Amino acid sequence: MGSRTPTVINPQQSKTLPGSGIRLAADVVGPANAPTLLFLHGSGQTRQSWGGALELAAKRGYRAISLDLRGHGDSDWSPDGKYTLDSFAADVRQAIEYLGGAPIVIGASLGGIIGLLIAAAPPPPLRALVLVDITPRVEMSGAKEVSAFMDSAPNGFGSVEEAADAVSAYLPHRQRPKDTSGLKRNLRLREGRYYWHWDPAMLHMGRDAESKFDGPNPLESAARAVKIPTLLIRGSRSRIVSEAGVREFLELVPHAEFVDISGAHHMVAGDANDAFNDAVFTFVDKQTPEDQ
Repeated sequence: MGSRTPTVINPQQSKTLPGSGIRLAADVVGPANAPTLLFLHGSGQTRQSWGGALELAAKRGYRAISLDLRGHGDSDWSPDGKYTLDSFAADVRQAIEYLGGAPIVIGASLGGIIGLLIAAAPPPPLRALVLVDITPRVEMSGAKEVSAFMDSAPNGFGSVEEAADAVSAYLPHRQRPKDTSGLKRNLRLREGRYYWHWDPAMLHMGRDAESKFDGPNPLESAARAVKIPTLLIRGSRSRIVSEAGVREFLELVPHAEFVDISGAHHMVAGDANDAFNDAVFTFVDKQTPEDQ
């Protein structure tokens, strides 16, 4: 990895950041005056999905912030029940303006799309962008698998163990954890049953995405407009981003760097945390000289 000086960090703090008419829950750790890394999770995930990346970022001298997107985790749900890419991006723009400075955005899947849209049309400015297993070309067979899982328990679960069984069936390549207390943070208890932490109305966004674009793919147009340093990280076993999708992205963003994480699936940070962190911080350290 790079050569930033390790630092002693203060405990992680939970904060509320302003979105576009809603409140966003965030975790913040690291020196307040340090370069900022803003982590944006994927659809159906939360701010806690980054493994040890936040703590490692803070130890390496960064200010690390991970937030729950609207309709996820502890952030507000959309008051009108609608979830569009523009509304997600407007939230993050507002949060960045509130925080100040030009962060490096590290976005997985949906979070990466949001970062791409913001990077393509500043303000607010971004210093650099890391896309985690997402490109303008999304393989719909893989995307439908994600949507099917998110839509598979509309009536919730009778216990946390039942939810853990559902996750194990969806992610058979991961060992089922003996301790399910971490999973409980992603569930909400209502009337004696456990439900996932997201707004069910958000699932309509995934269904709408299955329709083809009328005219040019707006994400391709956004990619062409990105001028800041960019890194694409792909899980080599991803069913969302294909090798063809990578090639097309590198044609759209010819200055972008690319890292393929061997053995990882779509949720790269969870599948191969050490390799993921190595790729991220090797890139990030180059964008933030030691004197910044």
